Amino acid sequence: MMSGAPVRNRHPLRWGTRVAEVVTTNGSVPDEVRTGWRRIHPLGWVLIAWALGGVVGRLMGTSYLIGRMRWWMWVANIVGIALCVHYTWLHRLRVAIEAVSRVSRQIAWRLSWVVFLISLFNVVTRYGNDYVSQDILIGEASSLAWMVFGLIFLLGVNYGVMVGVNPRVDFWWTHFDEKRKAWLDFVLHTTLLFPFTIMSIRILWGYAGISLGRKRSGVWPSGWKVWETWEKSSDAGGLPVGPIKAMILVGFVLWASQVVAQVIKEGFILIDERELAGLDEVPEIELRVE
Repeated sequence: MMSGAPVRNRHPLRWGTRVAEVVTTNGSVPDEVRTGWRRIHPLGWVLIAWALGGVVGRLMGTSYLIGRMRWWMWVANIVGIALCVHYTWLHRLRVAIEAVSRVSRQIAWRLSWVVFLISLFNVVTRYGNDYVSQDILIGEASSLAWMVFGLIFLLGVNYGVMVGVNPRVDFWWTHFDEKRKAWLDFVLHTTLLFPFTIMSIRILWGYAGISLGRKRSGVWPSGWKVWETWEKSSDAGGLPVGPIKAMILVGFVLWASQVVAQVIKEGFILIDERELAGLDEVPEIELRVE
């Protein structure tokens, strides 16, 4: 045998071999491990069920979305199923989504200081008006503070989902083991939370366009000064509220993407792939039971 040649593990892989046990030194997962229907990530079964429902809905001629999926929805569904049989790609997708959540968290943290400074300015100018001959209280500052405060929530909700800061309303939660918690979250996320975010995105898509000046007929105003058509705030100064209303759509897109990352993580837990779930990457948050 030549020196320096890579040594391969010639032991046959059992049907139930865990992927994390055979990850190579460069971080890739051997393709032979992913063969067999048992190696499909639980999210893949959800997507397969959705695809079958779409076929049945199309044949029955239903008016619901599942029977009227557009071509890009079918492409996204097929790509999702393909990812669910390649754990490495699915893991990278989760890592990429969580990286976006961390960036949005940093932006939200810095915006909290902006709200503090604007509020401090309001307080100082409010009580300083008695000592100057001219009113220096700027009405736009109060309106801007509320907009930035709303933006903090829209940019931080995905990070909150990632670290699990949402309160649990079931006091039995603390006594559940890790896999039971994953089952509960997986079912609720795929059947309730994710459909809710998708429904909201569909509604907010048109709402965001109208907020930015598009007419209800779907036509954008002529000219490049589109901001002149934005809705004005009722507060003093009348700041445009179109951008912050459009950011509601961005917030729900970030929320939905993080729900997908959570479903991927929970699916890895269910198939005993804790290393790929990245449980050690998420900061530990004190559990709130209410």
